[in-house]
Amino acid sequence: MLTIYGGKHQLCDGVNRRNFIKIGALGMGGLSFPQLLKAEQKAGVGKSNKAIIMIYLPGGPPHQDMYEIKTDAPSEIRGEFSPINTNVSGIQICELLPRLAKITDKLVLLRTIVGAKDSHSSYQCMTGRLKDDAPPGGWPEIGSVLSKLQGPTNPVIPPYVNLTPKMKGPFNFGHPSFLGVPHTPFRPDGDIRKDMVLQDISIEQLADRKMLLKSFDQFRRDTDLSGSMRGMDAFNEQAFDVLTSSRLLEALDIQKEDPRTRERYGEGTPKHQADAAPRLMSQFLLARRLVEAGVRCVTVSFSFWDWHSVNFKRARTNLPPFDQGVSALVEDLHERGLDKDVTVIAWGEFGRTPKINSAGGRDHWPRVSSALLAGGGMRTGQAIGTTNRLGEEPKERPIHFQEVFATLYHNLGINTQKTQLLDLANRPHFLLDDYKALPEVI
Repeated sequence: MLTIYGGKHQLCDGVNRRNFIKIGALGMGGLSFPQLLKAEQKAGVGKSNKAIIMIYLPGGPPHQDMYEIKTDAPSEIRGEFSPINTNVSGIQICELLPRLAKITDKLVLLRTIVGAKDSHSSYQCMTGRLKDDAPPGGWPEIGSVLSKLQGPTNPVIPPYVNLTPKMKGPFNFGHPSFLGVPHTPFRPDGDIRKDMVLQDISIEQLADRKMLLKSFDQFRRDTDLSGSMRGMDAFNEQAFDVLTSSRLLEALDIQKEDPRTRERYGEGTPKHQADAAPRLMSQFLLARRLVEAGVRCVTVSFSFWDWHSVNFKRARTNLPPFDQGVSALVEDLHERGLDKDVTVIAWGEFGRTPKINSAGGRDHWPRVSSALLAGGGMRTGQAIGTTNRLGEEPKERPIHFQEVFATLYHNLGINTQKTQLLDLANRPHFLLDDYKALPEVI
């Protein structure tokens, strides 16, 4: 890593600060900035403040233990939990989600999502696509698409931020695919505040380094034949924009929030199992601060949901903090007047088997899964779709994964029926197949 250190100094926004920022990796092969992103703004790009917060639940949460308790199913399917009434007549959810029950009028519960694949991967939740028949480089994640199509709302604020620490295995995400390096998400790992400031370097010295790095970019662009380094200059430009402004740093500092707000969200625990994410409700607060600062897409992973054993014990551990963090986020967005512009979605890659196995767990079940939506100016207070008596498959209103994505794009002001992206071979691709936004919510 090339780490720039500096002393106490005043930046262009008048803020004095210390410490350092890791700029990237400098080696024989060239220069990259894996933590920073920015596309060079295209002419005519709008300045919409629409945004999305994507909460990924790695492993696949149990749909029949959250939003549609099967009270009339046999005991080997029904499970241990009872339903409770919500503040919307006729909608019941799991007893472990009392806070969400109180704000169901602000939610859309999708109970019959189909089109998943039996594969542990964040890919489908991030792209709306399967890996099958993907173009070289893979399908782009929704945050990278927004970076490409809409660019940053502010030169010092990256359009796409991934708050999930890098993980091993299939749950890892944060790749720009064929859109290239400029649309990689900003990924603040570890001690966020300390990784975002300078120490012992002046703005003049930083400018000299900037010119040096540009010369490396020019060399690599001229020698690279794959096209993967396209737009590196724009990528580097964003790195220095971030360094010379405190706006992103301020957004990442949740200590500036009222203690009562922080308490409302809760903190959670950084511990995680296998390759899954920490259980940090405070990341939901950080996501709200980032979209409020102008980030277009924030992705968060929450805990671990691959419960092949002791399903109900793990649900009692996972669901209460999920309930607290998501309900606090939704209420906070409404109270701040952001509910029309910011869409929240929480989901995993598939559902769980109706039948409880011998270890007290539920196995993979791609035939039907669930999701929670909020905000985005949608018609909320709904539960869309019902499964059959055993929770095996949709009985009413199957909802394809891509219908959900079409809805997210619609809320962001993007027409998926007309918008195309060019891959590395300059071949055009629509963002989705021929699916439209959910008519029930728009």
